[in-house]
Parts: sequence; structure tokens; C-alpha cells
Amino acid sequence: MTFAGTVVDWFHENKRDLPWRREGFTPWGTLVSEFMLQQTPVSRVIPRLEEWLTRWPTPAALAAVPPGEAVRAWQSLGYPRRALWLHACAVAITERHGGIVPDDVDELLALPGIGDYTARAVAVFAYGDRHPVVDTNIRRVIARAVDGQGEPGPPSKRDLASMEALLPDDRAAAAAFNAGMMELGALVCVARTPRCEECPLRDVCAWRLDGYPAYDGPRKAVQKKFEGSDRQVRGLIMAELRASHIPVTAAELTGVWPDAAQRDRALAGLLADGLAVATTDGYVLP
Repeated sequence: MTFAGTVVDWFHENKRDLPWRREGFTPWGTLVSEFMLQQTPVSRVIPRLEEWLTRWPTPAALAAVPPGEAVRAWQSLGYPRRALWLHACAVAITERHGGIVPDDVDELLALPGIGDYTARAVAVFAYGDRHPVVDTNIRRVIARAVDGQGEPGPPSKRDLASMEALLPDDRAAAAAFNAGMMELGALVCVARTPRCEECPLRDVCAWRLDGYPAYDGPRKAVQKKFEGSDRQVRGLIMAELRASHIPVTAAELTGVWPDAAQRDRALAGLLADGLAVATTDGYVLP
């Protein structure tokens, strides 16, 4: 059994029942799910995804409402600029592609808010095209099973080449392998406590066969703590704006956070990012 064949067989037997893997799930739904899954756990995405696709089942439906409605519906998914990008993406799809999500990677890359991972993920998982897809989970599995490293280094252009070298020629098998590598990294080859005895690659994993050597390569920057950060204050201000359908006054925002300088800095950042708009009466969603 080949490396890819082992992963594909394991995936077919162990994959989770997720909305975007079900028969009939639309390319638009796939694109929305990929936006939501960036830096947000699956468990939090699923209920919000279902709400979105019920309310806005097509790009044209989302494009027809103000971007502030997308930001309001984003609620607690985090990093709300993704909602603005998704709305802009819906507008572009409606205007440039007749409301149909394109299947070409270059056309997807030309849309607002879509990077290399999302473009390839939509082309593969929505349309079945053959492309290597690389996320954090896949990078970790390759680092361990192929390169013998305990964790992946910072992302690089080499990641796609590494995945391409493992990808089956058959389109369906390639799509299953992409999904299977993600699933393996999410459920078994996890970052802190990998469940090696359950892994289908345990007998060929270079890291395991070498005795689990410690990783001593370059590391990505550690994200600052959320508690007390500007990100937290931004989130509190956004919660106030989402909860109101009339302008929120500056006086009302003083109760959001006691540090006036940090509160003003967070509000200024939201205004600069287009997530809040100043009016004569206060602040509103865009």
C-alpha cells in the first residue's frame, strides 16, 4: 500500500460527518466554510455556517445586503475582517462570474480575501480538481511522517511541492488524500499529544522510526495573549455595534473597557479596517 493509498483508505473509514463533505453541498457553501474555518474551530463554525447558508444561499443573496449585515451575522467567529472579505468576495462573484463560484485557481485568487490555500481548497473540494492543498495539519503530518521533524517550520513555497510529490494522479483519490491528510492531522497527528498507535502511517513515519527527535528548527512567532489585548477590546466594541441597530455613542463605549487609551486605539483600528463607521450620532457597522 502506498503512502497516499494508506491515508485515503483510513480517511474513508474514519472521516467525520461534516456539512461540507455531504453530497450536494454547493461550491458557495464550500467557499463560505473555508472563510469561517480560518483560525476558528470546526465546532464553532458548523452552527454559524448553517445559519449563513440558510440566510444567504448564494453569492448574490449576500451581495444584496450591506457589508455590516455580514459583520453582524459573523458574531463570535473571531477576526471579523473575514466577514468583510467574504461579502466583497460575494459581490465580485456576482458581478464578474454571474453568481457562480469559479473553479479555476487563478480566477479564485483574483477574488477579494482569497489566498492560495482557499483557492486550492475550493477548486479541490467543491469541484474535484487535482491540486495539492496545504494547511497547518497537512504541514505537520508531512513534517513528521516524511521529513522526520517533530513539527513543521514556518510556511514556505516548498510546502506545496512536498504535498504535490505525494498526491495521487487520480482526481478523486487526490481530493480524498488532501482531505485525509487534513483529517489525520486534526484527529491523530495532533500538535501536542499525537496518538501514534492509532495512526495509519505509524510503520512508515520517519519521526517515529527515528525515536521522536526534538524539533530544533525555526519557529513561527508566538501569538500574544488574548486577555487584555487590543484584540479583546476590539471584540468588545464589535459586540456593542452588533447588538445595536442604531448608532452607539462614544459615551456608551466608555463602559466597554476602562483603559481609555487602549479603547480609543482599538476603536481607531476598527474604523481604519472598515469594521466600524463614524456617524454624527456615534458608531455603526459598515
